[in-house]
Amino acid sequence: MIHLTLIRHGETDWNRARLIQGSTDIPLNDTGREQARQAADRLSGVLDDPAAARIVSSDLSRARETAQIIADQWGSPAPLAYPALRERAYGDAEGVTIEDFAARWGDWYTSEVPGAESRELLRLRAFEGFDTLVTDALRSQPDVTHIFVVTHGALIRSVIHHVSDGRLPARQERLANGSDYTFHYSPDGLTLIEYAGTTVSL
Repeated sequence: MIHLTLIRHGETDWNRARLIQGSTDIPLNDTGREQARQAADRLSGVLDDPAAARIVSSDLSRARETAQIIADQWGSPAPLAYPALRERAYGDAEGVTIEDFAARWGDWYTSEVPGAESRELLRLRAFEGFDTLVTDALRSQPDVTHIFVVTHGALIRSVIHHVSDGRLPARQERLANGSDYTFHYSPDGLTLIEYAGTTVSL
């Protein structure tokens, strides 16, 4: 059985300013780099040999740098980047504050923003990406049991919401930068087993 741990990238200046990033490629700030180091420390005890861990990421720079910091700290191979793990594209809302979003398009969960990727397409893209990265990992490392995936808040949220039948996350909960969520992976789907450091039973 393979475990996937999804890690939200560290903070960016747009995160701090509460601007919607989506597919816009915004780099980590210094707080985000420290969050990546803290995630590496926190997760280093998961494996007997962290150097053998498989680490991958979205191809956006904030995720790639977070993954590289973790890999460097663990002595792991350079992370591979997958476009399928990108953040949801928010179309015209990218670069807009949460308050301006509400004023222009209304409720976050029901609004229709020009050019935005649907939540359904985001979820399908994410699961296709997981299948691809697991296949790649097994091809190069047949005994791999744990893959760490540095990705983005909306993607992680979509995956958790799907596998928990909508019970998690809470509607107003914000997934913290650097937080992690672990799943059992099988070709039939994912099972959530740890939510931001807390064991769950769904």
